[in-house]
Amino acid sequence: MRTLEDLRRILARIDGRGYKAYEEIEGAYEGPGWVLYVDHVQGDPFAPPSKVRVRVDGRRAGFPADVYRTPVRRVALEDFLARRVRQGIEAVSRGRRGSGKSGLIWVDAGGQEVLERAAVRVRPEWIECRLHVGLPAAGRTVLGRQAEEMLCREVPEIVRRSLFWAEVPERECRRFVECVENQEAIRAQLRERRLVAFVADGAILPRRSGVSELPLERAIPFRSPESLRVAMAVPNPIVQDGRVQDTLTGMGIPEGVTLIVGGGYHGKSTLLRALERSVYPHIPGDGREYVVTREDAVTIRAEDGRRIERVDLTPFIGQLPYGQRTDDFSTENASGSTSQAANILEALEAGSRLLLIDEDTSATNFMVRDARMQALVAKELEPITPFVDRVRELYERLGVSTILVMGGSGDYLDVADTVILMREYVPEDVTAEARRVARAYPTQRRPEAPRPLDRVIERIPLAESLDPSRGRREVKIEAKAIDLILFGETAIDLRAVEQVVDLSQARAIGYALHCAAERFMDGRRTVREILDELERLFEREGLDVLDPFRRGEEHPGNFARPRRYEIAAALNRLRTVRMRQRRE
Repeated sequence: MRTLEDLRRILARIDGRGYKAYEEIEGAYEGPGWVLYVDHVQGDPFAPPSKVRVRVDGRRAGFPADVYRTPVRRVALEDFLARRVRQGIEAVSRGRRGSGKSGLIWVDAGGQEVLERAAVRVRPEWIECRLHVGLPAAGRTVLGRQAEEMLCREVPEIVRRSLFWAEVPERECRRFVECVENQEAIRAQLRERRLVAFVADGAILPRRSGVSELPLERAIPFRSPESLRVAMAVPNPIVQDGRVQDTLTGMGIPEGVTLIVGGGYHGKSTLLRALERSVYPHIPGDGREYVVTREDAVTIRAEDGRRIERVDLTPFIGQLPYGQRTDDFSTENASGSTSQAANILEALEAGSRLLLIDEDTSATNFMVRDARMQALVAKELEPITPFVDRVRELYERLGVSTILVMGGSGDYLDVADTVILMREYVPEDVTAEARRVARAYPTQRRPEAPRPLDRVIERIPLAESLDPSRGRREVKIEAKAIDLILFGETAIDLRAVEQVVDLSQARAIGYALHCAAERFMDGRRTVREILDELERLFEREGLDVLDPFRRGEEHPGNFARPRRYEIAAALNRLRTVRMRQRRE
């Protein structure tokens, strides 16, 4: 194997030559206890950066086995180390030097959520970090000395600061790993406690702004109503109310139908937003690190203009005017109510058993039809079965719980199991009072469900309708933004899919669709079965499997693991996708 000295000599030799000369540095170079791999050299300084890996010998790295002994701890440690590498880059790298992306060193590290990523992998034998490096050039002329500084001085220093136990702040690292482990331990207890979410006393829910996920300074700490307070055991002691303890108290939201009510600007949507993001663990200090929602929660909203492909909408929408049926419904331009109905049924098809809904982002005519409107517009003229007439059925017949933010319709008081009033960001359990109000002011509306809700019709996607090619490229998939994926020549709009929290998740979703089409779409498997296969594949082979061009152990690119529900949401929003129903 070549050494770093060999790399220095190559860079000195190609200094001043054309940019393609950088291809000579591809390969492996041995350093003191680690190996630098240059897996891919960019075509020019304006192209996507070069892919570089550093693999540190496990014994030399010195991380104790207990820090990564379980899958949860391993993911947490990998996330922590990616953040350490990012800090190392900020401390060491000189940044841009030359044309295009020249001089940049970048690692795919996260924000407030802790996600499984491809950026760092930890194994007993080695620790590996995957970097992107902009090889420096003046125009398209190699700057060999600057490249030597980056690859032979800066990268080794970043590695020394980040991937050796002796250099890592042990207390900070263990706190990070243990915090994530505690969150997942709480999540594991929710089902056995018949809860759908937990919000710890002292949590900070408000964010600094609509475009920042950082905690709001001087916010009111969360405090659970006594009637909903529960204690959750955690494997690692924590400090709460000034005491070190192995249980954490907070509000447990029971299964069933929960309303979050209150006046405007009192914190209803803030609470729902925290629950929505807390399907993922959060970093220590986020304020929501001990807000934990069941992993199958899906946010539902209206989405005018989205495409719908062969969904049985009859649980919510009956026959349309001029005899148009809705039991095998497709459209290129859905209305608000139709899209919201489809979003619910597709989430259930993917396996969700917890829906999160805010009336502010819902179609009014889908959510409720009050007594006066029922009197004015006869039921035979209204194909929509409002959600208020299905929400209890969803729970009692299908085991699907719902949390709704509701400020304008008291008709939901008749169907709620739990009612939480937000008053100046402080929750109160007003369930008993809500029931008294419902008795004192009867709604007088009539339930409109034409027949019981028994099941969701599953669909089978057809692989040939997923075409990732563009121009001469057989596979061209790009995450242009957190809510926009280019799949071949087709744009997938994810603006209404609110639980994608990272650009690398969006990238992984695009490649997951291609992977699913290549491996699992055989004309027999349903959407749910394909998602099951993808999850098993990720567990078995990790996110590296998503790169269709990868050879051996090469740098796989930047992926963060998406949930099955967002993969399904992207599939359903791919405008070329074709499906058929399975009704047997």
